[in-house]
Amino acid sequence: MNPLPGWRAAFRIARRDAVRAKGRSALVVAMIALPVLGVTAADLTYRSALPTKAKELTAELGAADARFSATSMGPVKLQQMPDGVAWGTPEGAPDPTPEEQEKPVDVTAAFPEGSRHLTERTVPASVTTRHGIADTQITELSVADPMLRGRIELTDGAYPRAENEIAATEEFIESAGLSVGDRVTVRGPDLSYTLTGAVELPADLKADSLYAVPGSVIAPWQKTADRDKNILPPQASDPKWLVQAPSGAEVTWKDVLAANEKGVLVVSRQAVLDPPPDSEVPMAAMMGDSYNDTERALTAAALTVAAMAVLEIVLLAGPAFAVGARRSRRQLGLVGSCGGSRGQVRAVVLAGGAVLGAVGAVVGVGAGFGLTALFRPMIEDYAGSRFGELTVRPWEILGIAVLGLVTGVLAALAPAIVAGRQSVLESLTGRRGTRRASRVLPVIGVIALGVGIAVAVYGGVNGSTNLVAGGSVLAELGVLGCIPVIVGFLGRLGRRLPLTPRIALRDAARNRGRTAPAVAAVMAAVAGSIAIATYTSSNAAEQAYDFTPNMTPDTAALMASDVGDNAELPRSRAAVEQNFPVNGGRADIGRVWAGSDCSVYYEEENGCGTLELVKPTGKGHSCPLKGEGAKELALRISADEHKRLMNSPACMDENYTMVAFGTDEHKIVIGGADVLDSYVKLDDPAAAKAIAEGTPVLLNSAYAKGGEVTLKATHIYNPRDKKNRALHPGKARTTTDRLKVYVAPDRYAATPGIRMVMPERTAERLGLHVEEIGSFYTLGRDATDAENQAVQAALDQAGNRSYLMTSDERFRTDDDTILLILALFAGVVTLGAAAITTGLSKADAEADLTTLSAVGAPPGVRRSLSGFQCLVVALTGVLLGTAAGLVPAVALRLTDLRAALADMREDPMQSAYTPIVMPWETIGLLAVVVPVLAGLLAAGLTSSRLTLARRAG
Repeated sequence: MNPLPGWRAAFRIARRDAVRAKGRSALVVAMIALPVLGVTAADLTYRSALPTKAKELTAELGAADARFSATSMGPVKLQQMPDGVAWGTPEGAPDPTPEEQEKPVDVTAAFPEGSRHLTERTVPASVTTRHGIADTQITELSVADPMLRGRIELTDGAYPRAENEIAATEEFIESAGLSVGDRVTVRGPDLSYTLTGAVELPADLKADSLYAVPGSVIAPWQKTADRDKNILPPQASDPKWLVQAPSGAEVTWKDVLAANEKGVLVVSRQAVLDPPPDSEVPMAAMMGDSYNDTERALTAAALTVAAMAVLEIVLLAGPAFAVGARRSRRQLGLVGSCGGSRGQVRAVVLAGGAVLGAVGAVVGVGAGFGLTALFRPMIEDYAGSRFGELTVRPWEILGIAVLGLVTGVLAALAPAIVAGRQSVLESLTGRRGTRRASRVLPVIGVIALGVGIAVAVYGGVNGSTNLVAGGSVLAELGVLGCIPVIVGFLGRLGRRLPLTPRIALRDAARNRGRTAPAVAAVMAAVAGSIAIATYTSSNAAEQAYDFTPNMTPDTAALMASDVGDNAELPRSRAAVEQNFPVNGGRADIGRVWAGSDCSVYYEEENGCGTLELVKPTGKGHSCPLKGEGAKELALRISADEHKRLMNSPACMDENYTMVAFGTDEHKIVIGGADVLDSYVKLDDPAAAKAIAEGTPVLLNSAYAKGGEVTLKATHIYNPRDKKNRALHPGKARTTTDRLKVYVAPDRYAATPGIRMVMPERTAERLGLHVEEIGSFYTLGRDATDAENQAVQAALDQAGNRSYLMTSDERFRTDDDTILLILALFAGVVTLGAAAITTGLSKADAEADLTTLSAVGAPPGVRRSLSGFQCLVVALTGVLLGTAAGLVPAVALRLTDLRAALADMREDPMQSAYTPIVMPWETIGLLAVVVPVLAGLLAAGLTSSRLTLARRAG
C-alpha cells in the first residue's frame, strides 16, 4: 500500500490550515525562526571573523607572495618550518662566530628571478598632535603600491607619495584630533610632514601608527642625529622585503630552501597554504610531532551552552502545536469521522509541524544573513578586524535549516500523539476531557536533578569537564521534568490575589501543556546566559585579584628624570597642574639614601652607600609560604587559608615588590601627612600627628617589632663625590638604628611602591641624604587622550626633565560588555517566548474571555490578563533558569579550583584564589526588569475591545 497519497492529503490540509490561521502560524514560524536566526548569525559571524591562514597571510603580506628578512646570525645556512615561525641553524652545525654575525646578509640576492619588491622599516617616534605630543610608530613603506592591498586600505584622502607626506590610521587621527591636510612633526629631528590620507589595517582596526614613503624619515633623522649629538638617533627595526613573483609564478618551497642557504628567512604564501611533506622539510625531524598538534578540545562551558541551545530550539515550538491541534480538533474529528485512522490524524498534525518548520527554517536562515550583513560594521568594530567577505559554509547552513525543520516535526510529535488518542466525539463537541498530569515525570525529574548536580559537582572536584557538561545538562533536564508540577503549584498561589492575576495563574496551571514548554524555553535561554555570566564574573574577579596596580586609585605621580637642580620640578609641576585633571593640592615627596648616591655613582663596585629596612624573623614577620616547610604547609591548607596568608603583611612583599618613586628596595619615601592623605589614602589623625612630630609611618607591620623598625645604613662615599666626601672623610661605616614608628593597619601593606613614609628631619637626624624627587596628585577622573597629549607637550616645553605616571588600578576587560550581551540575548529570548506564549494563551482562551465579558467584566481585564500571563511565564522561567545556570558555573569553578590548588602546592607563592561571584546586575536585569517589561508590553499591545461570538455547542 502506498503511503504517499495519505501524506499528500495531510500536507495539503496542513498548508491550508496554516494559511487559514495566519496569526497562530506566524507565532509558530517565529518560535522556530528565532533560534535558527541566532545560530545562523553566530555561524556566519564566527566563520567570517575566524583568522584563517589565508587571512593572516593577507594581513601580513598584502598581495605579496612572500616576506624576506635577515636574521642576527649573519650569512650562515638556516633551516625553517614552512610557516617561518620556527627557525635555526642545522642540527650539529657550530654556532656562528661574532665576526660571522656582523657580516651583512645580501637578502635581495635570494629573490626569485624577475620578481619585484618593497622595503619596510619601522621606527618609534614622538610626534606633535592638535592636543600636544603623542608616542607612536612610523613605518616606511610604499603603501600606495597595489602589492599592499588587503593589508592597508585608504579610507580618506590620498596615499603619501612624496618625502614630505605621511598617512595615519584612523585610530591615530581620532585620538590626535587631526584631519587630512594637517601638519605632523616628528620631535627630535624636527621633521615636518603633511597628513595626506587616513588608512586602516583590516586585520587591526585599533592600530595606532603612521606611514611614510621609504627614505623620508629614518635617513634624514639619522643625518640630523649625526650633526647634532643632543638628538637621539632613530631606533629603527631591521628592514624586511615584501616580494611579488613574476606573473603566474609563486615563491615556492624550493625558493625558500635556496634563500635559507644564504641566511635569509622567508614567509611564503604558497608554502604556508600548501606546506610541503615533512620529508622535504629539513627542520621537521627536529620539531617532532608537536608542530602539527594544534587542535584543542572544546571547553565544558561551550559544550554545555551548545546543549542548552539545542534544547531551547525544541522547547520554543512545542506549545504552539499543542494549541493548534486543540484549535483544530473539530477538523481532526471530521477526518476521523470520515474514516481517517489515528495514524492519519497524527499525520495531519505532523505535516503541520513540517510545513511550519520548513517556513521557519527558511525565514530564520534568511533573517540570519540579513542581520549579519546589517550589523556587520558594528561587529567588525567590536572585534577590531574586518571580515573581508562573509564566509558561508553551505553544509553548515543547510544543517541549521534542517535542524529547524526537524525541530518543527519534533515539537509537533507530542501534540500529534495526543490528537490521535482523542475520541471522535470529544473532537467534534470541543470537549477537552479531564486528564491527570503524569506523576512519574516529576519523580524522574527530581531524580535527574539530584543526579545531575551530583555528577556536575563530582566532575568539578575531580577536574572532568565532560562530567561537568553531562551533569549540567542532566540537571537541566531534571528541572524541565519538574516544570509541570511547578506550574501546577502556581495555580494555588492565586487564591488570595485579585481577579486578573488569579485567572492568569490558574490559566497557566490548567494549560500546562502550553505554559510548561514556554517556561522551559525561557529557562534554557536564561540558564545558558547565567552559566556564562557567572563563570565570566568569577574569572574576572580572580584576574582582578591577581592584578598588581602600579599606583593607588585615582592618583598621578610626577617624577624627576634628573637629579639635583637639573630636575626643574617647579616648571614641570605647573605643566601638570595646568593640563591634567588634578583634584586638590599636591603632595611633594623626596628620596633618601646613605653615603654616595647610587643613581649617580654606580660605575664602581662598592662605590656608593646602601640603605636597608631590616625585616625581623619569626611569626608575623617571616612568610610561612616561602622557605623551609612551605610546600608541606601548602599541602595542608585550603584556598581561603592560603589567600589569608598571601594577604598578610609578612607575605605581601615576598612574591612581587614594585620599586618606584626614586626608592630602592627599602621603599622609603620622604613626605608628610599630605602623602598619607593623597596617595596612601590613610585618613587617620593619629598617623598625621605622628608624622608631624617626626615619627615615620610604617605601612607594612611585618617590619616592626615592639613598635620599632631597624634601619641599617652603609655610609660609603665615592672618591668622585667630592662634596659629600669632604663632609664625611675616613673609612666607610655601617649604622643600625632603632626607630619608633606609627604602624598603619595591615590593609595598607599593599600600598604600591611605598613601605614607609619618613619625615625629612628624621632622615637628616640619622645622617641620611634627602632630595626632592616629585609630587603626588589626586585625580578627579581619568585623563582623556587630548589631556595626555597636552601634558606631554607641556612637560616637553618645561625642559623634558620629568615624566608623569598615572594609575592603572582598574583591571579592565571586556567582561562588562560580554555580560551585557548575554543579558540582552537572554532578555530578548525571554520577551519573545513570553510574548508568543501570551499570544497563544489569548488565542486559546477566547471562549473564557467571551464568558468574562458576558458576565460584566470591564474591557481592561483583557489587557491586564495578557500582562499577567506574560509576567508569569517570564518570571517563572527566569527564576528557574537562574537556578539551573548556576550548576555548570559552580562546577566549572570547582574544576578551576582544583587546578589552582595543584599549582599552589607546586609553588606555595602561586595564588589559589578561585572565587564564585554572582553576576547580580545580570540576574537583577533578567529577574526584575525583563519580566516586568514583558508584562507591560503584553498589556500595552493587547486590544481591550471584544467582538462577541457565538460559542460552539
